[in-house]
Amino acid sequence: MTRPATPSHPLDNPARESLLGAHAHLAERRGDVLRYPVDVSPFISLPPEPGPADWADVAALAGPGGLVPLSVVISPPPPEWEVVANVPGVQLTGERVAGATDGEAVPLGPADVPEMLDLVGRTRPGPFLPRTIELGGYLGIRRGGALVAMAGERLHPPGWTEISAVCTDAAHRGRGLATRLVLAVAAGVRARGETPFLHASAANTGAIRLYESLGFRLRRTTEFRSVRVRAGLLVSSGERLMRRAT
Repeated sequence: MTRPATPSHPLDNPARESLLGAHAHLAERRGDVLRYPVDVSPFISLPPEPGPADWADVAALAGPGGLVPLSVVISPPPPEWEVVANVPGVQLTGERVAGATDGEAVPLGPADVPEMLDLVGRTRPGPFLPRTIELGGYLGIRRGGALVAMAGERLHPPGWTEISAVCTDAAHRGRGLATRLVLAVAAGVRARGETPFLHASAANTGAIRLYESLGFRLRRTTEFRSVRVRAGLLVSSGERLMRRAT
């Protein structure tokens, strides 16, 4: 079967573009399905128009009962799958964002991961796992030695870098730390000749207003969809899907 043409813009399917490019060294593949290691990122990327064999490969990669966050909205999954979450979101791009370095923003490394995971657990900015730091550079701001705010890089489609994991401890909000970190990360992106972009839940209007005030503009609306093999079909779903493909 001939696959549809690659999306016309790298941000149409940024996770797939990243896994085929800058993050190819992290990619786990089964057929035309790509994913990050489970301790790096939860994203699984299907081809633009997946068929039954592709869904069978997803089932094999995810394992029985595995929750699959899809990187882009695609055609509905087969009946053996259930949609667990479907959250409206936005994609914003920063062609007008120059960024600004910040002397108080310090690079974060592997030794900082326990603190980063703790901060993310309290603030819930989105997925951040033990090896997510391998996706790109992260910056943090400390107060009294404690990490109180951070932001960093996630997806890297050609020519673009996603700013992600923007979060601030509740006791330190309202002081502009998130703004400073977003601009500092953006400055690093710009220094490489790339353009920053980011995603946000459509319901997170406060964050969207902040990003727009910094110069980010809406490129498109999207959905954050997660699917899972239906209960009772976990063991045989992959085999059933494969039979339907042959």
